[in-house]
Amino acid sequence: MFRSHGCRRNDRVVRVPADTFDTMTDANPTVDAGTESTVDGDALRISTVERLCADIEANVSRVIVGHDDVIEHVVTAILGRGHVLLDDVPGVGKTMLARSIAKSVDCTFSRVQFTPDLLPADVTGVNVFNQKTREFEFQSGPVFGNIVLGDEINRAPPKTQAALLEAMEEGQVTTDGRTRELPTPFTVIATQNAVEPNRTYDLPFAELDRFMKKLHLGYPEPEEEAELLGRTVGDHPIESLEPVTDRETLVTARETVSTVRVAEPVRAYVTRLAAYTREHAHIGVSPRGTISLLRAAQARAVTNGREYVTPDDVQAEAPVVMAHRIKTDGRDRTGDAIVEDALERVSVE
Repeated sequence: MFRSHGCRRNDRVVRVPADTFDTMTDANPTVDAGTESTVDGDALRISTVERLCADIEANVSRVIVGHDDVIEHVVTAILGRGHVLLDDVPGVGKTMLARSIAKSVDCTFSRVQFTPDLLPADVTGVNVFNQKTREFEFQSGPVFGNIVLGDEINRAPPKTQAALLEAMEEGQVTTDGRTRELPTPFTVIATQNAVEPNRTYDLPFAELDRFMKKLHLGYPEPEEEAELLGRTVGDHPIESLEPVTDRETLVTARETVSTVRVAEPVRAYVTRLAAYTREHAHIGVSPRGTISLLRAAQARAVTNGREYVTPDDVQAEAPVVMAHRIKTDGRDRTGDAIVEDALERVSVE
């Protein structure tokens, strides 16, 4: 039997044959030296997902110049079943990054431009009366996509922002008393306007906590901006960007990531990091935050070709996963500073 799971290498699709998948029953087998890492069931091999991530990141970097670390963080968030908040000034490529990711993985992409007059039904969908059938029909909103871009999410009032809460946490929306499942995978990539605070609404802390990562792009370096201008002076590269994988393969890759081993000492280390933030801030990292940190670390382990998480994976993900979940007393201390202190002072045992 041959199952087609597409990976595109050097602009050509490479089909992954069925024997790439593992049939072992042990979800975390002991890997002998020289034996390729595998996982349970129909999940892809670790090495296959590692190559897949590299292909996605390389493809997106054809459009997004100088932000390889941010691209990697977005890819690991998707593999870790999380959502991403991009907080930066206008015009640095936040929207283009989300579009490039969606095109690279060949998933459905939808965009919501948040405005002060946007209603919750504009996000989730609404029941419309069909005069021919004399019945109400549900017209799905843009939230019913695999990659959903919430552009300038803090321009909408809290009631509309809250329309995303159930979707982000539960993978479903409820309208007129009926609950509907969202497609899989489902990832929200939201952007936040950071330069007009008098014309925006602060995101509720509960909503911030539902984003796995908060990322910043920043301005490119002069040589990177020159390269960007060279690529976009004619046709924009986003228009010719082709997928390097498909939705089915992405879903299977997420299953692989979920089986990555997290040993008890690593779990204990994450717990101590969270405890440090709770002791040194008004509100520290929540249990949802520690779960997100471990899921992100699992994804990073796979991108490094490992089937187990190390403290290095946790430390690489902690700043972007934990800082926005910390609320300080408003003095000089920030969430970023507290996470940095935690990584320096909390020992790895």
